[in-house]
Amino acid sequence: MSGANASPAGRSQQEMSGANASPAGRSQQEMSGANASPAGRSHQELLAHSEVADRLIVFENVSKFYGEVLGVNRVTLSIEPGITSLVGPNGAGKTTLMNLMTGLLRPSKGTVRVLGISPSDPELFFRIVGYCSQFDAFPKGLSGYQMIRSMMDLHGFAPADAEARTWNVIERAGMTDAAHRRVAGYSKGMRQRIRLALALAHDPKVLVLDEPLNGLDPMARAEVIELFRKFAESGMHVVISSHIMHEVDLISDTVVMMSSGYVVAEGDIQGVRSEMEEHPIQILIRCDRPGVVASHVFQHDSVVEVKIHSDGLGLLIATRDADRFYELLNRIVLENKIAVESVAPADENVNAVYQYLVGSNGGALR
Repeated sequence: MSGANASPAGRSQQEMSGANASPAGRSQQEMSGANASPAGRSHQELLAHSEVADRLIVFENVSKFYGEVLGVNRVTLSIEPGITSLVGPNGAGKTTLMNLMTGLLRPSKGTVRVLGISPSDPELFFRIVGYCSQFDAFPKGLSGYQMIRSMMDLHGFAPADAEARTWNVIERAGMTDAAHRRVAGYSKGMRQRIRLALALAHDPKVLVLDEPLNGLDPMARAEVIELFRKFAESGMHVVISSHIMHEVDLISDTVVMMSSGYVVAEGDIQGVRSEMEEHPIQILIRCDRPGVVASHVFQHDSVVEVKIHSDGLGLLIATRDADRFYELLNRIVLENKIAVESVAPADENVNAVYQYLVGSNGGALR
């Protein structure tokens, strides 16, 4: 640590020479840097750290065990606003992680804080968190409207506010026409929508959704995804678990990949993929003369494998240096007047990256 040879007042030997050592002899700028915490951090640094923490979902070395069964193990993770998808097969630890961040479970070890609030402070905590579980648990005999309105009453909203919130979220979920029908008579997709409305009704800052796209038809799924995007754009945390990999690719700002209770990777999918230096990037090229491209690229050490498609209209190339390869490809195409239909990474997606990271031990993902 530079400047570590400091006096008890927090000033280095160099600063002490030629300067007044008494508090009265120090400038206001010097004094502001001296009011440090025991850890050596100024009030401004602590305040900035607190402001950052207050916009994150933070796991610090969190483990959860069910007796001798591992739920999650040594998870250290910070989740920023936006859409974050938890990826992994059944048993990977996704639901346990969600239950920890919604306060439904307490960690065996470590700490969880959501926007700076601990689940041990439930009155504040449950004001900011909305949870849409994977499975139904509806009170018998209630309509969608009655269920949500009763929950607004339990939250303590005034009658007029509770009524307005109830109809607002019912409309946002596209359930206005079915609001007075009993939930027991809803289709699976309708039950999914009313659960989403219930999770949103108290206007949370963090929305946690366990398999939220299950049971929705393509039109409803597109509408719900658009809702998620709007929530994320407004500054919310939207945390989703899903097995539908192409939709994870489509909607996620960040992915958290889990296997056997551990977080094996996190970040945007391109960033995770770029860090896998030992795993060659596969690039799919569709063109009129793939044989010409293949013969030229094989002369360069950045290419480790070339496969020409059986239809004769494309090839798959594996390279350890994508930037060098794209420069090489540009020259080959221009010099040989090759007609190119498309060039795209063949494995820069959640499923391919996950399968590489965990191998066959990770289970199957759809």
